[in-house]
Amino acid sequence: MFKDYFIIPWKEIKQRRVRSWLTLLGIIIGIAAIVSLITLGQGLQNAIQGQFSALGNDKLFISAKGSSLTPGLSVDAVKITKKDVDVVKSVLGVKQVAAMSYTTARIEYNNNVRYFFIMGMPTEPAEMSLLNGAQNYKISSGRNLQKGDKYKAVLGYAYTKSTLFEKDINLNNKIILQNQEFRVAGFLERIGSPPDDQSILIPFDTYSELFKTGDQVGLIVVQTQEGENVNGVAERITKELGHERRLKEGKEDFTVQTSEQLASSFSTILDIVQVVLIGIAGISLLVGGVGIMNTMFTSVLERTKEIGILKAVGAQNKHIMFLFLVESGLYGLGGGLIGVILGIGTAKLVGIVFAYAVGPAFLVIKINFLFVLGTLFFSFLIGCISGIAPARRASKLNPVESLRYE
Repeated sequence: MFKDYFIIPWKEIKQRRVRSWLTLLGIIIGIAAIVSLITLGQGLQNAIQGQFSALGNDKLFISAKGSSLTPGLSVDAVKITKKDVDVVKSVLGVKQVAAMSYTTARIEYNNNVRYFFIMGMPTEPAEMSLLNGAQNYKISSGRNLQKGDKYKAVLGYAYTKSTLFEKDINLNNKIILQNQEFRVAGFLERIGSPPDDQSILIPFDTYSELFKTGDQVGLIVVQTQEGENVNGVAERITKELGHERRLKEGKEDFTVQTSEQLASSFSTILDIVQVVLIGIAGISLLVGGVGIMNTMFTSVLERTKEIGILKAVGAQNKHIMFLFLVESGLYGLGGGLIGVILGIGTAKLVGIVFAYAVGPAFLVIKINFLFVLGTLFFSFLIGCISGIAPARRASKLNPVESLRYE
């Protein structure tokens, strides 16, 4: 008896193949969109978590609130300076401190002009090591910046290709930054992020001279002592810097963030974007649910006489209702299954294309099988909910009138 609840609906679905596929289409599109978007969003979050985990949990990042370091920065803008770096160095629990600056600038080579990121980096080995670790910079050829360098530059991976300036740049070649000639000292390994792979590193003092930033810095990276609570050190830095800058507690014009907090900030932004996109994709599911409901109402009309026969041989209202609920649920489950396959396939394809075009650093696709099972159950549930009204109507049909229906 129980297996008939599935055999009969399955036969009905197979007999009306064209209508069944059209009914499934809305569910397939909705589920495929949701699965691919959630999988891609989770892939971005996995990559972000991986990047920040690589930094270690002993790093802090200090920057000015509401401003970025660019040429022509107004006098009234919030600034972080070398004096602040000295204050941070004196805080209990701090092991190493390094400061860097950054902006977009004019880059000329082979009579072509582009605008990319320029980083002002320290040439002290310990400070350079801390920043290179935080930025995931590794030398692939040539050398890094050294003490005594003035107009030397280390270029990102993208400059080894001809796509930026229609010609490869090689070691010891000359490039022009902000109308100043620099000689290429080395190249970085590929990171997979276009801004990083297109960045150029120059000595901090040269950067200050080139962009006339004085003692201003863009970012301070702090490494805490082994065994220290990173949040505790962050609180001490906030207190000391606030005192030095004569700011009231809670009115700080700078931020002190741990790697976990930075990762959380990125994840929050991704979550918001993902919710909006999933909401849009959910419209397809709504359309799919309406399609199932319409198909089931039509099925009730076509099978009125069959329903009368079932009731005449002893089927109760609950049996008829369950029969139609199972059929609508199978529509939802079938659409969900195809949608999950298409969604995962789409996410995997995007991951492959992304890794080839950009690099693997910012998209790590992983399939969560609990999520897949949950999605299939959800699609089955949508089908059942869409079939409630038609199923109730079928169960309430009068057997005598149903038998006479033509």
